[in-house]
Amino acid sequence: MTAKLFVLTIFALLLFNNLNALENYPAGARSAALSHASVSFSDVWGTFHNQAGIAGFDKFAAGVFYESKFGVDLLSLSAASLILPVGSGSFGFSYFQFGTGYFRENKFAIAYARQLSQKISAGVQLDYFAMVLPENARAKGFPTFEGGILYKPSEKLHLGAHLFNPVRAGMETPSEKTEMPLILRAGGHYFFSDMVMAAFEIQKDNQNPMLLKTGIEFLPVEKFVIKTGVSGRPFKYTAGIGYKTGGVTADIGFGYHGNLGITPSVSIQINMK
Repeated sequence: MTAKLFVLTIFALLLFNNLNALENYPAGARSAALSHASVSFSDVWGTFHNQAGIAGFDKFAAGVFYESKFGVDLLSLSAASLILPVGSGSFGFSYFQFGTGYFRENKFAIAYARQLSQKISAGVQLDYFAMVLPENARAKGFPTFEGGILYKPSEKLHLGAHLFNPVRAGMETPSEKTEMPLILRAGGHYFFSDMVMAAFEIQKDNQNPMLLKTGIEFLPVEKFVIKTGVSGRPFKYTAGIGYKTGGVTADIGFGYHGNLGITPSVSIQINMK
């Protein structure tokens, strides 16, 4: 057994046998390539990183995402998001599944967001988390909610803040209640030019130390984007590329962990015009 396989085996055993592994997973390969410094973004994946980010849509949009943590199928993450503008606001519907077989985590969510002014938007989302474990015949689940705001003081600077699980909901088991983290994220992104954008984000929850995430996008030619990022500590390095044609955008992202290796991800987004 190689050292990497040994570490992955221990990681999987700890994850599958400890309900504290419950997590609100992010989605979107663009976000992944930027170390998930995406709290201030306005895109179809706002249903995952900040619901206020879906307020500006005036047409139907959808996205699908797949990630294979460290290249292990048992640790795969699949997600989908759909945005439906209605009246002065937008509804968002999203879903993810982490894991396969006898162990799965799922999230079902519905969001609503709208513009409060020319510079400010806000959104809220109702979530339902479910977990399937080998010892249970049926999935166990619980509801919670999340929400965020976006503020655009200028065309170049966009700021965002997001709060997840303020009621500190969690999974009930016969022996105990395992609490889902309460997570606060804040940050922004700044356009230095039409070719360069830098994103930054600070994340803090009630179970872990503060996490700093940063990323940079570079547009060397029209429609093609190069991305890179870093977060830590522990340090994690990310990179990726994106291509847009018409109303379709495709992104590929990679994350690197010093001991566990590379995590590839891909997403496709469709925006109706």
